[in-house]
Amino acid sequence: MRDTVIVFARAPRLGTVKRRLARDIGDQAALRFHTATLTGLLRDLAACRRFDVVLAVTPDRAFVRLPPRVGRIGQGHGDLGARMARALRRYRRVALMGCDIPDAGAADVRAAFRALGSVDAVFGPAQDGGYWLIGLGPRRPRDLFGAVRWSTEHALADTLRQFHRHRVAFIRRLADVDTVAEYQAWARRSIQRRPPRA
Repeated sequence: MRDTVIVFARAPRLGTVKRRLARDIGDQAALRFHTATLTGLLRDLAACRRFDVVLAVTPDRAFVRLPPRVGRIGQGHGDLGARMARALRRYRRVALMGCDIPDAGAADVRAAFRALGSVDAVFGPAQDGGYWLIGLGPRRPRDLFGAVRWSTEHALADTLRQFHRHRVAFIRRLADVDTVAEYQAWARRSIQRRPPRA
């Protein structure tokens, strides 16, 4: 069975995505950001032929236009931990990542799968104390997440408690975009990366 990366995302719908960010920049701008980062990530991942790509979407039956080579599953019911655990159990070697880390891409997923050659789990830490990627091999805790305080600075530390008997590695620390300051920093980086016009 091939390695699989699962992208966890809300379906792009006005007023339902990036709600914390939307309070500052508006629903339309938040939707544009969400759609652009999700689409860009899926295209980048699908272009890499080293693993399969699956979008885990909520609501389960929402329409999302997918690039070629991207599968789709519903997230189902339950809190974030329950939905992530259910998706991760489908695959023997798997990475699961969020879609609101604009700097993440296929190179990071390749690094995660390389790390899984010698450890049981790999995490991509986020600057806010959470994590944007979890990668698992076949040896994993029965209860993956326990009592994780999601959307707090404790999310990674809480999750790591479940892995105290497992070998763990980390890939690069990245920033997600949840606040207007993070959004403005991302916008500045995006402008600086654009090639000059001929």
